[in-house]
Amino acid sequence: MGALEGKVVLVTGGGNGIGRDCALIAAQEGAKVVVNDLGGGLKGDDEGSAGPAEAVAAEIRAAGGQAVSNSDSVTDLDAVYGMVELAKKEFGGLHAVINPAGILRDVMFHKMTEAEWDAVIAVHMRGSFNVARATIELFREQNDGAYMFFTSTSGLFGNIGQANYGAAKMGIAGLSRIIAMEGARNNVRSNCLAPVAWTRMTQSVPIKDEAAAARRAVMAEKIRADQPARFSVAMVTPAAAHVSGQIFGSSGENIILYSQPRPIETVTKEEGWTVQSILDEAVPKMAPKFFDLNRGPLPGNNQQQAKQPA
Repeated sequence: MGALEGKVVLVTGGGNGIGRDCALIAAQEGAKVVVNDLGGGLKGDDEGSAGPAEAVAAEIRAAGGQAVSNSDSVTDLDAVYGMVELAKKEFGGLHAVINPAGILRDVMFHKMTEAEWDAVIAVHMRGSFNVARATIELFREQNDGAYMFFTSTSGLFGNIGQANYGAAKMGIAGLSRIIAMEGARNNVRSNCLAPVAWTRMTQSVPIKDEAAAARRAVMAEKIRADQPARFSVAMVTPAAAHVSGQIFGSSGENIILYSQPRPIETVTKEEGWTVQSILDEAVPKMAPKFFDLNRGPLPGNNQQQAKQPA
């Protein structure tokens, strides 16, 4: 008997990459799965296709599982309500949402257009709002519900050329935390994951030198989509009911728990600060604890994780 036996799970972005593996693994663990995927390109600038979602649903059914497909966009709240209704109609309910659906439009911020900003915010930030808003009342009423949202090291650490993506992903971490806080009394839990995996997002990063090509070859072999997918599925099972409000990472076989912002230094001046005393006293006191602009290495990888969307 699987860890999700009797549960119904909605997986967005389920036609490719991490989402595809989330859907397949959830089904292997006994879940009935609604596989959602717009079927569009990485930039989200085409009409999409119902093919990818249905192909994954068909693969689940061929293996003896239960699944239906949906090719609507998570940017449309009414469409997400439709996904919930589909789950109810086909399987009698819904108990968890895994939400890796996403796009990239990478560009340096000083060259970024409104359209490039809005498109990424719509899929990631608005899409996360939509899947939560369309399900939260159901989860509260049944005192049972779990979310796995997807954040990114591009938001947690920063990443050049990804201001739109990083801003959305940092916003998702805040959204997940507050949903967890508000949902605790009704057994509604929420966590988010910053994955590093070999997906079409990772493949979209240009190769600039031989060292980058070598790192990519290692990623293709050791950092697979099934690894963060397996963790995502585990976190929405009843056995993980005590886990909520956390930010996790996954890189290969490394499972990471990230810190969350808390005060690390406070300076006080009873008589009040002036501009000059702030510059002369407060800033120098805090400066040794400032964070630099470099991205730190991930556990198990002594190479800098630069320009790796996750």
